[in-house]
Amino acid sequence: QEKLVESGGGLVQPGGSLRLSCAASGRIFSPYTMGWYRQAPGKQRELVATITAGGSTDYIDSVRGRFTISRDNAKDTVDLQMNNLEPADTAVYYCNARNSYYTPPHDFWGQGTQVTVSS
Repeated sequence: QEKLVESGGGLVQPGGSLRLSCAASGRIFSPYTMGWYRQAPGKQRELVATITAGGSTDYIDSVRGRFTISRDNAKDTVDLQMNNLEPADTAVYYCNARNSYYTPPHDFWGQGTQVTVSS
């Protein structure tokens, strides 16, 4: 029920690219705002990018112009295309779904996928 599963992480060299995918199941996907978060060892989890049900996107400054978030509501998937990767992007990346019907909103989380940027 209401699961998010990430995939696509791995090891890449600086300047390389990865595409992360998140698949949702057990719920209606399209009304949710989707997000990608990341967490490096010893650091707090931080929001990287969001996309609303209507397709509006937002990014933190450090990834704007390099990362692109997208969604396919018919397939219940959300992707994060990451280009020009930097060592500072190294983290576990988590998919998030936010149900704004509730106040405060209710969040669903995936298990995470490791992204390592190193030469």
